[in-house]
Amino acid sequence: MNLASSAHLHSQAAKSNSAQTPAVIQPLLARHYQDGEKVAYTISCLNQLRTTTNEYEAHVEGSVSKDSSGIFVENLAWTDLHLNDEQIRLSAASRAFKEPLSLAQGAKLSIPPLGNVQEGLIGPIGDLLTFYADVKIAMNQRLGRPGDHAHVKYGAPNSWADGTHVVIGEDSIDFDVTLQSIDQKSQLVTLLVRHMPPAQPQIKIPAAWMNERVGNTANNWVQVEKRSDGKYVAGVGQETFNVEIKIAPAAGRIVSATMDNEVLVSERICTDVALTACGTAERYTVHRQITLRAE
Repeated sequence: MNLASSAHLHSQAAKSNSAQTPAVIQPLLARHYQDGEKVAYTISCLNQLRTTTNEYEAHVEGSVSKDSSGIFVENLAWTDLHLNDEQIRLSAASRAFKEPLSLAQGAKLSIPPLGNVQEGLIGPIGDLLTFYADVKIAMNQRLGRPGDHAHVKYGAPNSWADGTHVVIGEDSIDFDVTLQSIDQKSQLVTLLVRHMPPAQPQIKIPAAWMNERVGNTANNWVQVEKRSDGKYVAGVGQETFNVEIKIAPAAGRIVSATMDNEVLVSERICTDVALTACGTAERYTVHRQITLRAE
């Protein structure tokens, strides 16, 4: 089967004469859900910070059902978490948390409230959502052949703040989407999605010193963490990352994905919530490498 031309074609007789309407080509990238379908992933991350390197591996699973609007949704629950090779016991609230994700037409993606979720799960929850958001953006473009490309201006802030430990956590990005390849043998489509700083990022800048550019574009990443001693770790910077995703087009399911995420950071330790009484800025690079595989 040739994936580039495997979309179903149909024609319809014209009402006024014998001519037929042009053939309608169904999109190459579309999610075809089945009620009760099982979904499971393992996601892992190597996070290289300024002075330390952290790792996580987490497992999520669930099934597909229709929501109140009749749209298919994957209701996913996190069942296992390892941080730096240590298995973490999930709290009752973390086990009860459901991450609703959907690639169905008309579905919207968003992060549910994270206030009751363990801190160690926030990274996996956000990273899984990123992969789904990238696929959904690609599905909305007219990509049918290798090399097809689209630039998508977005810029709206994405938040991972939990309201307690992470007071502010936002980035603002545009998307550059390319259909890299269609593998006839493995029946897989490979997408490359580059996340790029917009010309005018829409992140919340809580202090004037955060407006100074850290990289060669306007800052598009900000994070403020409240420490146990009452001080604040405030950082701002330039974030870019490349995401490669492999999709089985017959069902439109994600088979595997990788993300290479880099943030150039300027960080200060502050004693006030307004972030005006701060120490000297320190600059460093955060490098995150995330891998997703379907089970």
